[in-house]
Amino acid sequence: MFSIILRLFSRYGKYMNRRNLIKAILGFTGLSVMTGLYAWQIEPFWLEFVKKKMLVKNLPNHLNGKTLMQISDMHVGNRFDYKYIIESFKKAQAFNPDFVVYTGDYISYESTEQFDQLAEVLKHTVKGSLGTVGILGNHDYGRNWSQDEVANKVSAQLSSSGIALLRNDQTQISGLNFIGFDDYWATNFNPEAVMTKYDTGKANILLCHNPDVCDLNVWNGYEGWILAGHTHGGQCKPPFLQAPMLPVKNKKYSSGEIDLEDGRTLYINRALGHLWQIRFNVRPEITLFELQTS
Repeated sequence: MFSIILRLFSRYGKYMNRRNLIKAILGFTGLSVMTGLYAWQIEPFWLEFVKKKMLVKNLPNHLNGKTLMQISDMHVGNRFDYKYIIESFKKAQAFNPDFVVYTGDYISYESTEQFDQLAEVLKHTVKGSLGTVGILGNHDYGRNWSQDEVANKVSAQLSSSGIALLRNDQTQISGLNFIGFDDYWATNFNPEAVMTKYDTGKANILLCHNPDVCDLNVWNGYEGWILAGHTHGGQCKPPFLQAPMLPVKNKKYSSGEIDLEDGRTLYINRALGHLWQIRFNVRPEITLFELQTS
């Protein structure tokens, strides 16, 4: 901010008296403080419910018009007040979704304290009237994404809360087939274990935490929707510009719907929680899809 002020003063200083200069500095300072407060205290908790239509190949007629809710990247832990997640779950339950999918990163692991915090949050789990499934993210594997014991504990907690966890596996619920990859960066990534069984005749939806997996040669001709998270949309994004920090190799994979132009449609959820309590121009998101026959 001060570099901007100095540049302005060097250019226009000869036209400004001391009083005007002080006013300019105070104005810049006030704007900076207000922007900081907004990014710290308002936008991180300003949840948006994004509604979209989802055309699904082979969708049974009885599922036409049903709803599928995606919740991603809760990051329960000590970095922000996770009671916000519980409040968000209560708002989400009012939509009475038919299916709910969770696409990873339930905790920001620092110690076993996160298991107790997650247990408190999972008492309020949003569940689908027809089915609820999930996958793991890299943070669910603890430090360096390599602690299998952390991932196994999180998996057990999710399963006990009624979330059918898919770790390179698939399950069919009421005619909708869910395929779930384990996390790309962690120790159990093995998409071939499930994609060798890919059935083109089913109504398939695939869950994959890290969207970079879309660029790997693991898909076996898959056509359909891929629901991902991981990026948080960058959490802070200058207007009209790309988010400067994205934890993906392919920087096109920021947020929202992306046509991969090969029969696959990627949707990247902007995350419900945060790695750190700061967001700007990237509101937290829960997505509500309306299923439609293609």
